[in-house]
Amino acid sequence: MTARIPPGRLKELGPVNWLLWRIISLGVGAPDAHLFRTMGRTKGLFRAWLRYSSKLMPGGRIPRQETELVILRVAHLRECQYEMDHHVRIGRRAGVTPTLLEQVLEGPESAGWDPRPRAILTAVDQLVTTKNLDDATWSALTGYFDDRQMIEFCVLVTQYDALATTIGTLRIECDFTDPR
Repeated sequence: MTARIPPGRLKELGPVNWLLWRIISLGVGAPDAHLFRTMGRTKGLFRAWLRYSSKLMPGGRIPRQETELVILRVAHLRECQYEMDHHVRIGRRAGVTPTLLEQVLEGPESAGWDPRPRAILTAVDQLVTTKNLDDATWSALTGYFDDRQMIEFCVLVTQYDALATTIGTLRIECDFTDPR
């Protein structure tokens, strides 16, 4: 798959976005984080998107491991290998074991889930597939999240759903040959 818009170089990124891309690449352990070098072409929008995204991950109020479960489930449902590659690695640092990852891929009906992660994954599945939550799923999730976390949850899921759309449409190439 060839990228529809090639990742930018210093000329297209500008010095600030080029530096941000290098720092992010080092931080995620990728020789070249293609998503960030592509998004960096948007200049100020890139920096605004980074600030926005960092308020959800890693700076959100939903616990990090649960945030990674959400992102991994979205990546799986959307068949977004780029997101999956990165968040398998990031998730590992947040406590997502290979066994837990397999459960995420199986979904909310996988055996062994406690009620809280089951409710979270059920809500992810509904938001991605129907763009809404039914009353029963909403009620289950509000048993674990306060109002602010409920809003954050909706934004987190839809942010990574939108990101999967962007990655797929732009055909951004994966950064790792073997993410695990």
